[in-house]
Amino acid sequence: MSFFRGISVLSKFRSRAVQQSSLSGSVRWLQLQSSSNLDLHSELKELIPEQQERLKKLKKDYGNVQLGNITVDMVLGGMRGMTGLLWETSLLDPEEGIRFRGLSIPECQKLLPAAKPGGEPLPEGLLWLLLTGKVPSKEQVDTLSEDLRRRAKIPDHVYKAIDALPITAHPMTQFATGVMALQVQSEFQKAYEKGISKSKFWEPAYEDSLNLIAQVPLVAAYVYRRMYKNGQTIPMEDSLDYGGNFAHMLGFDNPEMLELMRLYVTIHSDHEGGNVSAHTGHLVASALSDPYLSFAAALNGLAGPLHGLANQEVLLWIKSVVDECGEHITTEQLKDYVWKTLNSGKVVPGFGHGVLRKTDPRYTCQREFALKHLPDDPLFQLVSKLYEVVPPVLTELGKVKNPWPNVDAHSGVLLNHYGLTEARYYTVLFGVSRSLGICSQLVWDRALGLPLERPKSVTMDWLEKHCIKAA
Repeated sequence: MSFFRGISVLSKFRSRAVQQSSLSGSVRWLQLQSSSNLDLHSELKELIPEQQERLKKLKKDYGNVQLGNITVDMVLGGMRGMTGLLWETSLLDPEEGIRFRGLSIPECQKLLPAAKPGGEPLPEGLLWLLLTGKVPSKEQVDTLSEDLRRRAKIPDHVYKAIDALPITAHPMTQFATGVMALQVQSEFQKAYEKGISKSKFWEPAYEDSLNLIAQVPLVAAYVYRRMYKNGQTIPMEDSLDYGGNFAHMLGFDNPEMLELMRLYVTIHSDHEGGNVSAHTGHLVASALSDPYLSFAAALNGLAGPLHGLANQEVLLWIKSVVDECGEHITTEQLKDYVWKTLNSGKVVPGFGHGVLRKTDPRYTCQREFALKHLPDDPLFQLVSKLYEVVPPVLTELGKVKNPWPNVDAHSGVLLNHYGLTEARYYTVLFGVSRSLGICSQLVWDRALGLPLERPKSVTMDWLEKHCIKAA
């Protein structure tokens, strides 16, 4: 939820009201405030004490309030539906999708500063929002962009560590190796070894997090150019923003591709705390591992086929449809191919979600981008047909709680259109984006003094005895 501060319009804060739907479907008003402070660190320093008091009050007044019942199905089913984490930066609702600090994706597109009028939101703006709960001004975003460019320096040993791997190693292996190599410069580790007070943990965590967010596009671009472009790297451009520079360093300067990368990074940045990468980062950080160690662990979770690797699987599957049936496949042919995939024991990648029960709004905004910029692209037209064909088939199958497309169903087709055709690399883009959300929450983990995560586990023997006794 956004932070609320009762400050007059005549003071240094200016307020705006945005109407939005609550989780129950009723209309509420959310007050959004942005300060005139250009320094993100100073802004956080003002916010943290009141949020620390808020947490203390929650524990004191409501510590014994129950949040639900835990069933055997939850224990055996990957803890789905079990409420057990505090994650401030975003909240996922099964019906309406993700909200970043209370704002939906369309609201972020409308309210966050863009590189050009009517353009996609700048990732730096979302980073400010995630960390502070406030919508930044363009001047604040520009100042943060400059700060991130200043921090974007990679020691030579990082590149040497990546070069020690075979060039055939998966891009995520190379990327995670680069992040681990960056860890030797951790400010948090240095401060902890010197005996920093627990109340100040958040400050070196903030420095590490901002440094890491600034550095990962350079590491990711190095991996891409090493694998696919004969190692010919492209330097950062001082005039470009975070998303624009990432596209530029990869080798893409089409203005539409720069806009796509801004959108991509923004919508992939965070998806509350229960997904594998976010939860892994939070879990590892709860041991007071620094942001580099925590984010590297998160990347290894993101690399799994059931999580971030799914976006490469979608494009490969779509291309297999084209290879077998051609670009001008009919709806009936496509339906037959979908059934063929399912009957072979495989899934249709890009459909379904562990929490969502409707079309992922991250899919929707990518579809809108495609309708605006590439409506005649053959693969986009195929994706549109899949949107019509797959959900009814999955519903007929009867085993899927959510037959609707998720974020992965669309991103590969957009990237492919602008020339980023190496599907094996796509999860790295996801990883760069996810640094914003995981690192933002990690700063708040340390600011709020959240404890070591240590849930209770049980054996099947214990479960059987407990259930027999409870029957």
